Amino acid sequence: MVERSSRGVYREFSAGSFLWRLAASLVLVLATYNPSPISYFGWLKSGFAEGGPGFGPAHFVVGILLVAGWAILIIATRNSLGKGGLLIVAALIGGIVWWLASIGLNVAGNMAALGWVILICVAVLLAVGLSWSHIWRRLTGQVEVDDDKP
Repeated sequence: MVERSSRGVYREFSAGSFLWRLAASLVLVLATYNPSPISYFGWLKSGFAEGGPGFGPAHFVVGILLVAGWAILIIATRNSLGKGGLLIVAALIGGIVWWLASIGLNVAGNMAALGWVILICVAVLLAVGLSWSHIWRRLTGQVEVDDDKP
């Protein structure tokens, strides 16, 4: 599907477009927290461990950037999917995880693996939310517009 931006540039929504949104969501989710020590929360934890430098200006700036990223993705996802859509997509993702568990991917006993699966599911939910307006337009031909101006 071809879309026209405000500058008149035509862009097509494709699987690649979705993958870019998924990659951005994964970066945000996994940069914030993941079971490895390489994340914002791991960085904070190491800063306070054993007399470390604690919380500094770099922690603050990166934290604010992460909060801004989360706000953008959560608001866009909520506006695009709505409460019902969020529940449907979350149920679908849960069903896929359940299905994978039923065919042998059992992560219930491994907390780190379960953590990775949950984080990837959150990123997929955000990516679907970021892409939903494009998918909706492709499926129905209807355009969703947010216009809060009186």
